[in-house]
Amino acid sequence: MSRHFARAAESGPPPLVPRGHWWTLASVLPRLWPAGRRDLHTRVVVAMVALIGAKAVTVYVPFLYKEAVDRLSPETAAAAAVIVPVALIVAYGVGRILMVALAQLRDAVFAKVGQNAVRELAVETFRHLHALSLRFHLERRTGGLSRVIERGTKGIDFLLRFSLFNIVPTIIELILVCIILAYAFDIWYAVVTAVTVIVYMIFTFAVTEWRTRFRRQMNDLDTEANTKAVDSLLNYETVKYFGNEDHEARRFDRSMAGYEHAAVKTTTSLSLLNTGQTLIFTAGLAALMLMAAQGVATGILTVGSFVMVNAYLIQLYQPLNLLGTVYREIRQALIDMETMFDLLQVPPEISDAADARSLDVRGGELVFENVGFFYDPDRRILDDVSFRVPAGRTLAIVGPSGAGKSTISRILYRFYDIAEGSVRIDGQDIRGVTQASLRAAIGMVPQDTVLFNDTIRYNIRYGRPDASDAEVEEAARLAQIAGFIERLPKGYDTRVGERGLKLSGGEKQRVAIARTILKNPPILLLDEATSALDTHTEKEIQTALKGISENRTTLIIAHRLSTVIDADEILVLEQGRVMERGRHDDLLAKGGIYAAMWDRQREADAARQKLETMPASDREPEPIVEPAPAEPLIAADSGYP
Repeated sequence: MSRHFARAAESGPPPLVPRGHWWTLASVLPRLWPAGRRDLHTRVVVAMVALIGAKAVTVYVPFLYKEAVDRLSPETAAAAAVIVPVALIVAYGVGRILMVALAQLRDAVFAKVGQNAVRELAVETFRHLHALSLRFHLERRTGGLSRVIERGTKGIDFLLRFSLFNIVPTIIELILVCIILAYAFDIWYAVVTAVTVIVYMIFTFAVTEWRTRFRRQMNDLDTEANTKAVDSLLNYETVKYFGNEDHEARRFDRSMAGYEHAAVKTTTSLSLLNTGQTLIFTAGLAALMLMAAQGVATGILTVGSFVMVNAYLIQLYQPLNLLGTVYREIRQALIDMETMFDLLQVPPEISDAADARSLDVRGGELVFENVGFFYDPDRRILDDVSFRVPAGRTLAIVGPSGAGKSTISRILYRFYDIAEGSVRIDGQDIRGVTQASLRAAIGMVPQDTVLFNDTIRYNIRYGRPDASDAEVEEAARLAQIAGFIERLPKGYDTRVGERGLKLSGGEKQRVAIARTILKNPPILLLDEATSALDTHTEKEIQTALKGISENRTTLIIAHRLSTVIDADEILVLEQGRVMERGRHDDLLAKGGIYAAMWDRQREADAARQKLETMPASDREPEPIVEPAPAEPLIAADSGYP
């Protein structure tokens, strides 16, 4: 067997290994300059020019302020005092407008670049999640994965906006201000300014780190209180049955008391942060004002110089005032982004071979040859399973729960790769063809049909998204659900609710059948398609299934033996091995495993039918013995966590 095809079935998805903030930043930056997007390149250049221009104007505006103040001093000539300050004041006003205008231009121009990066990363992550194996998704919560995308994309948006347009410009402005103060006044002005800002930043970062645990605790308690409230309200009737309104209120109050305590700490620590920031900055500002005042008193500096020093510090204060919030949010954004980028590094467990080609379906013959599969080598799920389904014929696989029946369907769809043997369609090993072409050739009607929270039309059309309305309606007719749909007030535009919960089990199954009819695949896979339905609905669904399985290679995985009596061949699977095979009558005549299963199910079906036809007043309260539940997604004896 080829080494490429002998993939270890027991290997699970690798753990997510954090790679650090710098790696995360390095992963984001190339997306701000995507290849082949000259429009975005132009926007980046224009935004950077606007950023530099805004900072240049910002550091120049205090010079205009200084000159205007100096011209208004008593020593200035009367004529100059009237004419020159007017021009300087107008220039000062224009400068202030340009500061804001250039900053807004920068944000507006760069918005498309940032949002394009966010969208591409979100779509890339979404596609990657669909490319990962079924094993990966069984181990992780779907809601958690969606939150990874949501938080990661929000983190990128926040990082771009505040890092590029808040932190970086503030650092640039600080450097320019220090250079200007050192050049125009004295090096000590630059030193005092730099020390003030550095002490301010150190204090802010330290207190923010300290406050973070209070904020986290407050958020956790808020989540706990909200969870208890929602849980209690969802179980409104149960609360009323037991008269436990006061009990529920006390539980909620305990959570809210903890939240109250944490919220008080959060607020008081914020007051400490704001007070400390003000003290540090005011001390630095006062020191510079004293130095400038001394210069004015000795005649070295003008009053305008005194005003200019104050203007520079005040301009720096506004972005620095947001530093604590920005720092905390940037740290959280980096963590969220790391989680998303780490997720992108998880390799798909099942991938197309480098030389994979499209599946060429000529008739649809399906062959399993000596197939072995396991999650743990010590506990085999399938052991030397072989069978052949000729093109256009039907094979059924039956057996107790945990026998490995549904594992066969997942192997056929290549959700997992086998460890031994081969699976071929028309002579082509499925590991040597593309997954897209393989899955396009197979139609699936599962036991538990899960629908999208959309319209009936959308859910049927999902079988072939480019189908016309007429084709959708024809598929519904063939699935024997058109009459039901047409009686609904909104017809095909009726929404089915979350996971299709507004429809009954039989109605959902008919939608699944219509969807498969629309797909029109050469190979049909029916996985416990009627085991969860009542007798009457089961018969109707069976009629629809017989219609769509005509002239198609059909593989039926079933628990109810009554659904497979017409199959061309029946395989009895037990503990991952084929124990019996043959047609229905032949297997009954053998008096083996299949015959024993048949007798048990006939007794259970007879009891169930009797119960269904019996008047409600005559029914016994004792439970009726039902067939064993459908096989779980992963066999119970698999040893897989």
